[in-house]
Amino acid sequence: MIEIKFSDSYTKKAIKFFKKHKDIYPQYKKTIELLQHNPQHPSLRVHKLQGKMNSFSSVSINMKYRIVIDFLIVDDTMILIDIGSHSDVY
Repeated sequence: MIEIKFSDSYTKKAIKFFKKHKDIYPQYKKTIELLQHNPQHPSLRVHKLQGKMNSFSSVSINMKYRIVIDFLIVDDTMILIDIGSHSDVY
């Protein structure tokens, strides 16, 4: 099982995000559980980001929202960096 860590900035942004998008939380919870057990599951649509975020990957919560992640493969640890819309530019 993969260990998931939450960066401080992620936690703050997630709190604000879920105040606006309470209806997304059940999908988010399912996404986190799936990440822990099978981070390569096709429904997560994991892919590397491009541009200035090319050291990170993205995991889909649904077709509109995503989580930006950093994989630390050596430690089997995944750090959640950001949450937001697929169209957000970082």
